[in-house]
Amino acid sequence: MALKEDLEAIPAKPGVYLMLDRDEKVLYVGKAASLRPRVRSYFQPSAALSPRLSRMVEQIGRVDFITTSSEVEALALECNLIKEHRPKYNVKLRDDKQYPWLKVTVGEDFPRVYIVRRPQKDGSRYFGPYTDAGALREILRLLRKVFPIRTCKRKLTLGEKPQRPCLNYHIGRCPGPCTGKITPEAYRNTVEDVIGFLEGKTEKLAAALKDGMEKAAEDQEYEKAAAYRDKLWALERVLEKQTVVSVTGERDVFGWARQEENLLIQVLQIRGGRLINKVDFYFALEDPEEDEEILRSFLLQYYDEQDRIPRELLLPFLPGDRETLTTWLREKSGRAVTLLCPKRGAKRQLLHMAEENAAVRLAEEIRRRRQEEEGYAEVQGRLQELFGLSRPPRRIEGFDVSNFHGDQAVAAMVVFEEGKPRKDAYRRFRIHGVEGINDLAMLEEAVRRRFARGLKEREESGEQHMAAPEGTAEEKKEKTSGFAEFPDLLLIDGGKNQVQAVLRALAALGLEDQPLVGLAEENEELFLPGCGEPIRLPAEERALRLLTYVRDEAHRFAVTYHRTLRQKKLTGSALDRIKGIGPRRKKALLTRFGSVRKIKEAGLEELMTVEGITEDLARAILEEL
Repeated sequence: MALKEDLEAIPAKPGVYLMLDRDEKVLYVGKAASLRPRVRSYFQPSAALSPRLSRMVEQIGRVDFITTSSEVEALALECNLIKEHRPKYNVKLRDDKQYPWLKVTVGEDFPRVYIVRRPQKDGSRYFGPYTDAGALREILRLLRKVFPIRTCKRKLTLGEKPQRPCLNYHIGRCPGPCTGKITPEAYRNTVEDVIGFLEGKTEKLAAALKDGMEKAAEDQEYEKAAAYRDKLWALERVLEKQTVVSVTGERDVFGWARQEENLLIQVLQIRGGRLINKVDFYFALEDPEEDEEILRSFLLQYYDEQDRIPRELLLPFLPGDRETLTTWLREKSGRAVTLLCPKRGAKRQLLHMAEENAAVRLAEEIRRRRQEEEGYAEVQGRLQELFGLSRPPRRIEGFDVSNFHGDQAVAAMVVFEEGKPRKDAYRRFRIHGVEGINDLAMLEEAVRRRFARGLKEREESGEQHMAAPEGTAEEKKEKTSGFAEFPDLLLIDGGKNQVQAVLRALAALGLEDQPLVGLAEENEELFLPGCGEPIRLPAEERALRLLTYVRDEAHRFAVTYHRTLRQKKLTGSALDRIKGIGPRRKKALLTRFGSVRKIKEAGLEELMTVEGITEDLARAILEEL
């Protein structure tokens, strides 16, 4: 009845609709020029829906909607809502990699250039993404030779007191804005040159460097001329990595290759007639979808992260809802953007090159993934045989603890599925019930808490079995987001004593049958419950290499968490004792000076330059430290 009322209330206006299940979780987000007929089409008896959407309709408990003034506004809202809710039944075109980007912090008084993994809407300029992180670091290294820009994390503002420069200033890699020896205007000009280069405007810069070198040589300023020469050489090395194409101007070219559920899209970024970057996106599609709708979704998600959109996009075919998408791209970029599917000429040759490259890369990716799957199937069979498991281990969980003489004790749980780490399922535990140095008791507590929580979640959800959930990969991920799914194999960092400690925790919960193994680091020996002698495998055994990977990942995750807590304790304790220093002022002090030791070495006037620090408070800081 509630769903019928929702459908009656939907107006015939442009907007966005949200399909929600009975638990109010968003299943699907869509947009329409007219909401009423579009939403009702899902519920007609003769609706020709795909299997994916048919499954979705069966789960709908409620329909919500948001009206907009235009279809373009609805498209932008659809993009934002998909990003916010990540609905289960929308086409998800997210590669399983996080490619690096170059970030230019143009919002700072003295901007920096550095590598990040995910762009943010923070006012900075982002360039990318880049497939090859190693090549990107090399390009950044060469760029810093040509454009001396600071790399430190100091928060520099105009008009502040000059500071002592670091080594980069003395070796000519930074102009030293912290010293006050370069004007903001001159520094900003260098930043604009960096941005111009990243946008593909290279000829003007190369000509300026060459003119500077020749003029310095004429004036017999040979050291200055040599500096220009070195920058020109570095710039030429960067340009060598960029292919010159026959078509001038700026455009993105999209290569498309698809084999059933496997899809690879290659994006060629051409600026100023040069191919400055290419990036491959591989997707494993869960359900058959129309190519036009997939391309529309990809363009929407891809350009939502780009802060500069080229004037021309060369596409293998025109996407669904082309007119609305084009208008959205134009409004986002602030200038005309054209979507083309060329059939002949130089632009068609560019598109053909991208499509050929995409086909080759897709074949390589499919072959690599097939080899990984076949290899892991062998490893699974070997583990099942070694440990007498009832089925091949799809899910392996690894545990380890970390502490310093009992202080800041923590435990970590890592999860591997099909031989790969699933980091969204990693969990950390702060140990509360153990006094002093007792790693065995800490391990026992962490395992007991993990499985007790899992039993509770099962009871709450009515799940009474240990089998892995059925359904698609995305559905499995939803069902196993907490502790309810138990591992096919539990791996402990340690030997016989650690295994016995974990076995006690499991027995107390009635889980004696949980498969368990310990991997001792000293000789890489495997210990099973009830077996006196350890299992020793050759170092090259793939099953042992996987277990070692899981064990080392658990160790890394535990140690990282422990170090984080210790660092917070060390940096926070001295400042926390000072009356008037709260979280905001403490953060300002540590941001400005970097450590408690440097705060202690600072003078009274220098402390007073920090926002919120008065003269009385600065004196109190120095007295306490």
